[in-house]
Amino acid sequence: MEAGGSEVKEGDPTPGAVPMVSMEGVNKHFGSLHVLKDINLTVDRGQVIVVLGPSGSGKSTLCRTINRLETIDSGTIAIDGEVLPAEGKKLAQLRSDVGMVFQSFNLFAHKTILENVTLAPMRVRKVSKDKARETAMSLLERVGVANQADKYPAQLSGGQQQRVAIARSLAMNPKVMLFDEPTSALDPEMINEVLNVMTSLAKEGMTMVVVTHEMGFARGAANRVVFMADGAIVEAAEPTEFFTNPKSDRAKDFLSKILKH
Repeated sequence: MEAGGSEVKEGDPTPGAVPMVSMEGVNKHFGSLHVLKDINLTVDRGQVIVVLGPSGSGKSTLCRTINRLETIDSGTIAIDGEVLPAEGKKLAQLRSDVGMVFQSFNLFAHKTILENVTLAPMRVRKVSKDKARETAMSLLERVGVANQADKYPAQLSGGQQQRVAIARSLAMNPKVMLFDEPTSALDPEMINEVLNVMTSLAKEGMTMVVVTHEMGFARGAANRVVFMADGAIVEAAEPTEFFTNPKSDRAKDFLSKILKH
């Protein structure tokens, strides 16, 4: 008889099976506008979920509720099995496990690239300056901008700034990375340099939730595509299935408009 075999209760999750992100019955209103309607979503460890949908469908709001940048009216959100509280120390702690990369790069203009990346690990994680610097330089190397470490954000292109923003998030050693339309503010020639970094992160097993209009990335890097319309998840499927055989009229309509371009 295996040791401890009798300990496992019926319905217990197997070890390691706790989803990295779990949203259950999540609702959110802005005034009378119901922007998230009964959202149920699980993201397993190492999965890349791409959220697609027309403008105003609630994609960015969904992304921002995962680390409580937007509060929710009802439902629960858990990161790695820990339910996010509404506020307080515990929230700050859980939030530091969730990296976020926005449309705008949100770098500190008066700090160098290196300082931007070392700030949070030193302040929040209490990492020593030398260690933070060493980690930051290896991350800047990884995203291809190590030679820009002593420059200020304004001296970099948009694509370089967004790659720094990714490095800054990674410096906190997050459990999950959220990307809210990370390439939509970039010039076309800079989009691929950011998507390439994201694709390599996906291959390395980073858990990611990505709101994007980049269909190539959705096809190539996603484990699952989640399609939203009017604040609700209309369908979720593997990329090949979603792009070749969408089930809902809303998704068919969306794809016919997007894929013609």
